[in-house]
Amino acid sequence: MPIESVSLLRRCAGALMFGALLLLALPSSAQGERAVYRCPGNLYTDQISAKEAQERGCKTLSGAPVTVVQGARPRPTPASGAVTGTAAPRGGEARIDPNEQKARDTDARRILEAELRKEEERLAQLQKELAQGEAERRGDERNYARYLERVNELKAAVARKEADVAALRRELAKLGAP
Repeated sequence: MPIESVSLLRRCAGALMFGALLLLALPSSAQGERAVYRCPGNLYTDQISAKEAQERGCKTLSGAPVTVVQGARPRPTPASGAVTGTAAPRGGEARIDPNEQKARDTDARRILEAELRKEEERLAQLQKELAQGEAERRGDERNYARYLERVNELKAAVARKEADVAALRRELAKLGAP
């Protein structure tokens, strides 16, 4: 094929591509997009024909596209008489009897004190185990790294238990004096 023919083919292909791009760039209304109508009651639609729009009294929108923003749905609230126990009652809602609240507080304190005693006993046991564990090396710990690993695990357990005891003491302090 002569060079002139190849050059002509390239120009024709370029012109065809340019034409295709022009068709894609035409406004959407020129490509057969449906019109958007604003009907009475602030209703926007593109699902009706021009005749239906005229019958309903709708007007054609032109220019910027319509954006519809959905509003957030309100969350359902619990019944006003229900007391969940998680939040303090408000306004005219039912209040907890003071004697019942004292009983709840006493039960909470008793449970926390029992838990604190149990955790303090376990802490003392872990501290004793750590003191003995640091002093002696077991027969299965011929490797020094295993000994250090066991001692570090004991130290970590003691630290966790101390944090638990401190948390229980803070909770008891929040409840106040018995």
